[in-house]
Amino acid sequence: MEKKKFNTKAIVGLGLMTALIVVLQGLALGIRFSVFNITLCLVPIVVGAALYGWKSGAWLGFVFGVMVLATDAGAFLAVNIPGTIVTCILKGTLAGLCAGAVYRLISKKNKIAAVITAGVVSPVVNTGVFLLGCVLFFMDTIKEWAAGAGFESVGTYMVTAFVGLNFVVELAINLVLSSAIVAIIEYGVKSVKE
Repeated sequence: MEKKKFNTKAIVGLGLMTALIVVLQGLALGIRFSVFNITLCLVPIVVGAALYGWKSGAWLGFVFGVMVLATDAGAFLAVNIPGTIVTCILKGTLAGLCAGAVYRLISKKNKIAAVITAGVVSPVVNTGVFLLGCVLFFMDTIKEWAAGAGFESVGTYMVTAFVGLNFVVELAINLVLSSAIVAIIEYGVKSVKE
């Protein structure tokens, strides 16, 4: 019976996190610090991965990847459709999966350290896979963009235009909100049990 309650709670919680990702990706379309929109979706991905496990993190990351593909991938879709699909889906899915795996591994010793680490891993994996996708699928186009923007180095252009301030802001938001939300939820669950 208890296992059934947990499954129901997990399904409902995962459904709420999924809906939150859809809404947050829609809101993020208006928040830009450089070429790309900032994502707020990594927060529910990390929270979901911490609360419901790495499979849930992977699911939430997949939903995020689909939402990015549907809302914010136009420039890349025009260059390479399969490469854009692979990059968007893979970066989101792996960001959630890795956040969940890291949380699970570290939470046995310290849950706060686990959520902080997962909060760092998620944007690092998301950005890293994005940059890898850029190199694999879009390098010729990015070289043209870099030259057009006056950059001699494609690497400098990618870090400046694609990562830059967006990554720093996403990392900070993710660290603060993910840690706070997981702590609040766990405190609430603990209080209810007492």
